[in-house]
Amino acid sequence: MGGKDLLIVAGEASGDLHGARLLEELRQIEPRAAAFGLGGDELQQAGLDPVAHSSEISVVGITEALGVLRRAREIFSLLLQEVDRRKPAAAVLIDSPDFNLRLAKALKKRGVDVVYYISPQVWAWRRGRVKSIARWVDEMLVILPFEVDFYRRHGVEAVDVGHPLVDEVPSLPQVWDREEPVREPFQVALLPGSRSSEIKAILRTLLRAAEELAREVSVRLVLIKAPTIEREQIDQVLSEFDLDVDVVSKDRFEHIAASHLVLCASGTATLEVGLLGTPMIVVYRVGVGSAFIGRLIIRLPHVSLVNLVLGREAVPELLQDDASPEAIASLASSLLGDPKKIRMMRNALSELRGMLGESGASRRAAKQVLVHLEEE
Repeated sequence: MGGKDLLIVAGEASGDLHGARLLEELRQIEPRAAAFGLGGDELQQAGLDPVAHSSEISVVGITEALGVLRRAREIFSLLLQEVDRRKPAAAVLIDSPDFNLRLAKALKKRGVDVVYYISPQVWAWRRGRVKSIARWVDEMLVILPFEVDFYRRHGVEAVDVGHPLVDEVPSLPQVWDREEPVREPFQVALLPGSRSSEIKAILRTLLRAAEELAREVSVRLVLIKAPTIEREQIDQVLSEFDLDVDVVSKDRFEHIAASHLVLCASGTATLEVGLLGTPMIVVYRVGVGSAFIGRLIIRLPHVSLVNLVLGREAVPELLQDDASPEAIASLASSLLGDPKKIRMMRNALSELRGMLGESGASRRAAKQVLVHLEEE
């Protein structure tokens, strides 16, 4: 490889994790690989030389992004300065399309091969971006089975490497697998998201729903904190409620598998929960401005990745005004009291692992990246 450097840019938590696994595999194949760029704790632990931390620009929603615009511009300039200094042979850009597609254009003008890993959801909204991808991206490494055909129809070279979560999420015994009848208290897990903006928009709604649910059935609450979220932010919101909530940041998969039901913010976490087979309700809320714009441009029958991959509403989705605490609690109570519905949901979720590809996604992605690093 001649000691060539690699730029990696991941702007949020799941991209940080997937990027870290790719970098670990790449360095096993080619120990001389040296990476720098934008990432979080996972990528830095995997050996990324950071220009900045991804948490500085990780938000959800169009209007919410305005709050980090100045810092995003600063980081953009810092990355290009480092690119000009280190002259990487290739770049791996992970999701975060508003930031990364602009960066892809600047990189291509500098002669850097651009590999895009984890496709932006252009098949869902703002499809015009696929023209930019065709122009500025050398290769798309996609992780969802329906994405290859979409990109090839638009003249973009795409390779399905499979979903890295297939390796990341283990198969664990489920609380619903026990032979004895399920009795209260029900363990309910809360997954409010991996971005600070999601905590602000969703956590209070989930906690109010938990209050309502606790009036109907006996529950034990577990809040699973993402590594990108500060504990202080969680505690500040919890202080507003008279609820006994166990906040955990380790062994997240074990806690999910031990739960009877998960109240989950839409995003990659829905796939984690789905791969574990735990029944869930998908909840999502964004700011009024983002919601209005989103309704105009999103073209999907479902929002959660679980339902999109399965091609049907296998798990219920409560979005925006429909995601009231009362509605969430009512649906949760009806699910916990209906073993037939729980069984149907679990049967649907059991299909998910097979649809996301074989194990070894991160290594396959690393091999594709290595091809670009070795090109002269």
